Amino acid sequence: MKFLFQWASALALTAAILVPAGAQKKERDVFNYVGQKKAGKDVKRIVFIAAQEGHGGKGNHEFKAGAIYLARTLNATYPNVFAVVYKNTNWPKDVSDADCIIVLLNHGGPAATNKSIQAAVKRGAGFMAIHYGVEVNKGAQGDNFLKWIGGYFETGWSVNPHWVAKFDKIPEHETTRGVKPFAVNDEWYYHMRFVPDMKGVTPVLSAVPSLKTVQGGGKTTSARGGNPAVYEAVKAKIPQHVAWAYVRPDGGRGFGFTGYHNYSNLANDSFRTLLLNAAAWTSGLEIPANGIASKTLTKDDLEKLYQDGLRVP
Repeated sequence: MKFLFQWASALALTAAILVPAGAQKKERDVFNYVGQKKAGKDVKRIVFIAAQEGHGGKGNHEFKAGAIYLARTLNATYPNVFAVVYKNTNWPKDVSDADCIIVLLNHGGPAATNKSIQAAVKRGAGFMAIHYGVEVNKGAQGDNFLKWIGGYFETGWSVNPHWVAKFDKIPEHETTRGVKPFAVNDEWYYHMRFVPDMKGVTPVLSAVPSLKTVQGGGKTTSARGGNPAVYEAVKAKIPQHVAWAYVRPDGGRGFGFTGYHNYSNLANDSFRTLLLNAAAWTSGLEIPANGIASKTLTKDDLEKLYQDGLRVP
């Protein structure tokens, strides 16, 4: 059975990944919002919400392009999935019927305070936050993210340097199937604020950063650059978790992934596979033994996705 699933997944990917949305079956178009709403009860509804605004020029925070890629790949891999992509300036007031909500936002606050998302998660929907989407304000927003994904970026506690994270040991978890040790330069946030005792949290990507990534030498505190606590943790070579899976007390799933500032990292096979696996796992889907199959993305592929992102309704 697993062999047939993997074979069917690979065949679907060959036919559909990177195909323009208009050329796909209408009912699986990542912009067919009405179609998703009308889909049957046996369909997994996955909603991506991606930031419209940029961040430091082309190649940084290309969230719409990444969301389109992830949504199309999930649609191509799983017959029972209907994933759609909204930009943050045009997402619906009601997503309470979603089975999973994945945000790629320039600050996750709007998602953390959204009543419709709260209703979806309370109903059991998965929730995943990527890069800047994992940062929310301490207080009510942070409390919600602790409940939804088990952790978040807390200003004055967490840091957001650019560094080469080396993931030499990949733990066994459904989301790491097919993921091999790798190293990439990205803005890997770390020293996250997690739930007490990490209860329900499974670290997925962990690495020890250099002390050079902490500003102030442990003597000062800044919003995102450094503080005495993070300095001492890095000095002691305590592994910092930059991606994690979370199983909520009610059985719902959450996932936090702090990388993906650099759009080009989507071409890294292990980086990309982990994002795909995580999105599927958070949605309650079964992950193939070797991870979700996908081809290595070329510069032309990334450019095409970028152009597609410009056309998100």
